[in-house]
Amino acid sequence: DILPYISGCSVCSGYQYVIARHSYTNDLPECPNNWESLWEGYSYIMVTGGGGVGGGQDLGSPGSCMEDFFLPSFIECVGRGMCSYYVNNLDYWLAAKKDPMPGMFGMGRIYNGLDQIQSQGLSRCRVCAKMSFKPDV
Repeated sequence: DILPYISGCSVCSGYQYVIARHSYTNDLPECPNNWESLWEGYSYIMVTGGGGVGGGQDLGSPGSCMEDFFLPSFIECVGRGMCSYYVNNLDYWLAAKKDPMPGMFGMGRIYNGLDQIQSQGLSRCRVCAKMSFKPDV
């Protein structure tokens, strides 16, 4: 009997338009007029791994706004239920823009621990959905 091996699913309605907004600062951006906030988080760009592999997110995509800040941000799972993370994976988060400074954007800042990085060094983001209006009947 094959039925125990078939997963169930349901069809749900969702939002037609969903965007991520990034402030490039420590402040949370607002949603445009007539849009509602779905979640807020930290601006995530990409992960790289060994051998020149990796993946990234378009900054307009909801996947670029992670609700929580994690290091490492991704764990790789392979067959047979084995999961791991690797020290050669590099995560790239969007830096909060501070006062202008010489050199490359974001270079030269020194933070003492993850708490300070999270509260001062990362760009904040918000994911917004277009509100749909129902006509009066």
